[in-house]
Amino acid sequence: MGKRLTCDVVVVGAGMAGAACALYAARAGLDVTLVDRGPVAGGTTGAGEGNLLVSDKEPGPELDLALLSARLWTDLADEFGASIEYEAKGGVVVADTADALTALTGFAAGQRAAGVEAVALAPDRLAELEPHLAPGMAGGVLYPQDAQVMPALAAARLVRSSGARLLAGHTVTGVLRGPGGAVAGVRTDRGDLHAPAVVNAAGTWGGELAALAGVHLPVLPRRGFVLVTEPLPRLVRHKVYAADYVADVASDSAALQTSPVVEGTAAGPVLIGASRERVGFDRSFSLPVARALAAGATRLFPFLEHVRALRGYLGFRPYLPDHLPAIGPDPRAPGLFHACGHEGAGIGLATGTGHALARVLTGLAPEIDLTPFRPERFEKPEEAVTG
Repeated sequence: MGKRLTCDVVVVGAGMAGAACALYAARAGLDVTLVDRGPVAGGTTGAGEGNLLVSDKEPGPELDLALLSARLWTDLADEFGASIEYEAKGGVVVADTADALTALTGFAAGQRAAGVEAVALAPDRLAELEPHLAPGMAGGVLYPQDAQVMPALAAARLVRSSGARLLAGHTVTGVLRGPGGAVAGVRTDRGDLHAPAVVNAAGTWGGELAALAGVHLPVLPRRGFVLVTEPLPRLVRHKVYAADYVADVASDSAALQTSPVVEGTAAGPVLIGASRERVGFDRSFSLPVARALAAGATRLFPFLEHVRALRGYLGFRPYLPDHLPAIGPDPRAPGLFHACGHEGAGIGLATGTGHALARVLTGLAPEIDLTPFRPERFEKPEEAVTG
């Protein structure tokens, strides 16, 4: 058994959500231990594109969290500079038909009323912003608040800046409970970590960690692929996606769905997505998915037909049935807090999540209402009866 450590809070999961929880909890004066069975950003975060988006969220609690998170990311970008490859490049959503444009502009109007910057684009303005975009688009919307970071770099920088005690390669095997059932820390394969608070930031494994504490959280993995091209500096200037991407994100279907998403990066390569399917943790490469992504991308940017895709990779988004993350204290296990289930938005929503949890952990009210994110909303009937 390894050395027993005592701290104020144990954060389980060193992806972006866990890194942000560690950062803001430490800055609130708490002694933090961050534990992960793998390296920093070794799961969903390391397989992400680093998107910080408001454009794909309808008015409601997730958009409120996204707007808070965007402000916090801007502050971190000012603090950390180029070390996280933050790029405030904006997003462009395009519509290829009049009907699609009508739906898109109506969606944007609702977002605008909720505080989002959304600028309608006529076809000629679209061509100015993205000269290589396919001709004949009906119009689009520019979202200046959309941004991007290099996710692995950003997560590592947040962890380093937090000063949290990092225990990589430590697998959590149990949740310790004290008198009355209150959480008292976690058991790992290298020893026990004692703390009055445990944060579940375990991403796609968040349901498994919750189960170790005796509570139900139905997190499922939703697989997605990304293609990476050869370096093409600034040929794609924004994150560009088709209007049907928003509907795919909100879908409950387990079947494969693809919608074209194309974005340049600070390093030069273009990232091509997006696909979604619930196939468990199957890591098999799917040639049909890769072909569908390539076809969708070339419809948006025809020049990509002659560009080499150097590699493809996949990741698993932590999916919850109502498409909202679980954030906040779990009354079924006092001392357990959740910060997981962000699906494909975890990079962008991590800062707001971590900031809100830090305030709750220190007895302060968070800046946004966490009621819609309460983890017990998924409780089974027997849990409601037996506690």
